[in-house]
Amino acid sequence: MKAISCREPGHFQSLDVPEPEVAKDEVMLRIRRIGICGTDFHAFAGEQPYFEYPRILGHELSAEVAESSGEFKSGDTVVPVPYIHCGSCPTCLSGKTNCCPAIRTLGVHIDGGMRELMPVPAKNLMRADDLSHEQVATVECLAIGAHAVNRANIEEGQWIAVAGTGPIGIGVLHFARLAKARTIAIDINPDRLAYCRDVIGVDACVDGRENTVDQLREITGGTLPQNVFDATGVPAAMEGAFEYVGHGGSLILVSIVKGNISFADPLFHAREMTVMSSRNATKSDFKLVMDTLREGKIDISTFVTHRCQFNEIIDQFESWSNPSTGVVKGMVAL
Repeated sequence: MKAISCREPGHFQSLDVPEPEVAKDEVMLRIRRIGICGTDFHAFAGEQPYFEYPRILGHELSAEVAESSGEFKSGDTVVPVPYIHCGSCPTCLSGKTNCCPAIRTLGVHIDGGMRELMPVPAKNLMRADDLSHEQVATVECLAIGAHAVNRANIEEGQWIAVAGTGPIGIGVLHFARLAKARTIAIDINPDRLAYCRDVIGVDACVDGRENTVDQLREITGGTLPQNVFDATGVPAAMEGAFEYVGHGGSLILVSIVKGNISFADPLFHAREMTVMSSRNATKSDFKLVMDTLREGKIDISTFVTHRCQFNEIIDQFESWSNPSTGVVKGMVAL
């Protein structure tokens, strides 16, 4: 069986490995598509928290059932929910399986989907027979955005801003618009801002290279956004986002970085600001995304911009991490 392992930062290795064994609570999957995301790029660069090498990356997956098991039949299309949770702790029992203390995320804590075959617990599979493999492989990425928007409790007509318009930020913008918020995209990449304006249909764009706060005040009539989402993965940008939040508003940190971030306490208290994290997603978020795709409310035809075959990943991977190539979402086919 062919697999690709990130042996150490900056180095992939193509391998021939034995087919994995399947435990009694697992289903053997044949991987069909792999979406490449920021977590993969950070892991390759040595910047991903909770990570050890070597590791087979890949958690944005579309798969077919390789061997019938229980309710799943051979050939069924499924989306793996890549967050393997214990199911018995107070966090899981309260429905927050996305942040289980014992969580093991495919492609991060344990080996992921950059391989031909992979066993996954049956409880982590959702049927997706009526979606294309490319649609299925975008579900996890979009679910991150759906979960973040759900955390924010957006009200109709509120101004929200998203700093960082990579795939995660794009997902946040989509679901904020579906929640009927007024949306602002913030980025330093003009092409990404053009995508947000022309494809997503955001209400306003802000060039983060100059006078971001002044631009936000002008757009919002001086009040600043009530909800600001950071999806940059850059510590300095995350710290700067505290300045973007209106009085009584919230900052939702969707991206994660190694190390610390800091903020000015007087600013934080003066605005009685809420700061929260948003981690992973739940099955309900996955269901919402799949329903949204089925209803045609999100079109991935412009979202997936770069494609390659499995044997081309190593050659293509680093170029896909560079926004100047025009990449939004890279997709690997098996």
